[in-house]
Amino acid sequence: MPSDSSPPDTPHSRLRPGGRTHAALIALAWLWVGAPLAYGVYELVQKATQLFTG
Repeated sequence: MPSDSSPPDTPHSRLRPGGRTHAALIALAWLWVGAPLAYGVYELVQKATQLFTG
């Protein structure tokens, strides 16, 4: 077992010095994926409602 006290090398620790991430960048990434996904789900529900209600 290694005796050094350094923290394990995790993917998030390489993003910024000290392991900190930029919250605005993460929020923008979620919006970049989430907005089209939400729109697609909305359209799917509308089309399915039309399909089953006539």
